[in-house]
Amino acid sequence: MPSSAKRLVIGSTESYSGKSAILLGVGLQLQGLGVDIGFGKPMGNSVNGDGKDPDLDFIVNTLKLPAARFYPPAISLTEATVADRLVLDEQSPASYSLLQYAEQRGEDLLLLEGPGNLTEGTLLNLSVAHIAADIDAAVVLVTRYDSLLLVDRLLAAKAQLGARLIGVIINDVPKDAAEACAELARPFLENQGIPVLAVLPRSPIMRSITVREIVARLDAEVLCCSNRLDLMVETLTIGAMNVNSALRYFRKATNMAVVTGGDRTDIQFAALETSTQCLVLTGQIPPSPEILERASDLEVPIVSVDSDTLSTVERIDELFGQVRLHEPIKVQCIQELVADHFDLDRLLHLLDLKLPVSAT
Repeated sequence: MPSSAKRLVIGSTESYSGKSAILLGVGLQLQGLGVDIGFGKPMGNSVNGDGKDPDLDFIVNTLKLPAARFYPPAISLTEATVADRLVLDEQSPASYSLLQYAEQRGEDLLLLEGPGNLTEGTLLNLSVAHIAADIDAAVVLVTRYDSLLLVDRLLAAKAQLGARLIGVIINDVPKDAAEACAELARPFLENQGIPVLAVLPRSPIMRSITVREIVARLDAEVLCCSNRLDLMVETLTIGAMNVNSALRYFRKATNMAVVTGGDRTDIQFAALETSTQCLVLTGQIPPSPEILERASDLEVPIVSVDSDTLSTVERIDELFGQVRLHEPIKVQCIQELVADHFDLDRLLHLLDLKLPVSAT
C-alpha cells in the first residue's frame, strides 16, 4: 500500500464474523494511544428494512466521536434499494459516490466497516473490493474459525484484493483448535504473504445473548421478572431427561437458558437451583404457582412459548454468535481480547501510521 493511505476497511469473509466488535476494539485501542480516528460505513445494513442501522449509533457513541468524525452510509442495503437497481430502463443505474470517504477531515485514520462478506454490495458497486479501490484504502479481513479450511477462503480473498489486503484476523477460535490454528494455519498464511494480526479465542461473553433477544426471537410471553430481561445467556440446555440426570447436566453449565416443557415442574425446580438465567417453557402450559414464586424470589425470568421444545431450541440456537454488540460487558470483553491478542504495532507499521509524540 502507498504510505499515504490512511483509510482502512475492516471487512469479513462471512456474515456474523465479529467484524463490528473487532472494529470497535481496535478503535478503542488506537484512541488509547492518542490516535485521532474517524468511523464510517459506506453501505448500511437495515435490520428491519427501514434503512436504519442500529450498530452505527452504538459504535459512534462508544468511541465518543464528534459529528465531523462520522461518515454516514452512502446507501442502505434494503429490498427497495435492490429493486431500484434491478429495474431495466434507458437510464443509467444509480451510482453511490464514495467521495466523502476520501475526504481529509483531519483524522489520523478513518476506519470503515465493510459489508457482511466479500460479495455483498457488488450489485451497488459497494463491495469491499470496490470500496477499497475507489478510495485507495487498505483492507483487514475478519474470518470466523470453523475449520482449517478458513485458509482456503483467505487465499481466495488475497487473490481478489491483492496488495490492498494487509492483514487478517482469525476470530472465535475454540480451545481445542488453538494449536492447529497457531502451528498450521497461521504460519501457512504468513508464508503466502497474508499477515495474521490476531488469533482471537472463543469467548462465551462475546457469543452470549440476552433474555430480551430470546423473547423477541420467540415472540414469547414473559411470565415473571420482566425487569431482568437484560441478563446474559451463555449456554442453551434442554430439560428433557429425568431430574437426576438433569441436575448433573445443569451443574456443568453456566448462565443457561433452559428449555423444557411447561408441565416439567421437576426439571424447572432443578434448573432454578443451578446457574440459570432464564426458563423457556414450551407447549403454552403455564407453570405452577410454586415455580413462579421461586423464580420471582431468585429473579430468574420465565417465558412461555406455544412451540414444541425442539423447534424452540433450534430458533434460540440460531441467535448465538449472531447478535449485535450493544452490551457494555461485550465492549469490555472485546477491548481485553484486542489488547491481549491483536498486534497493533504491526498494523500501525503496515499502515505507515505514526503515533502522536505524546504516546511514544
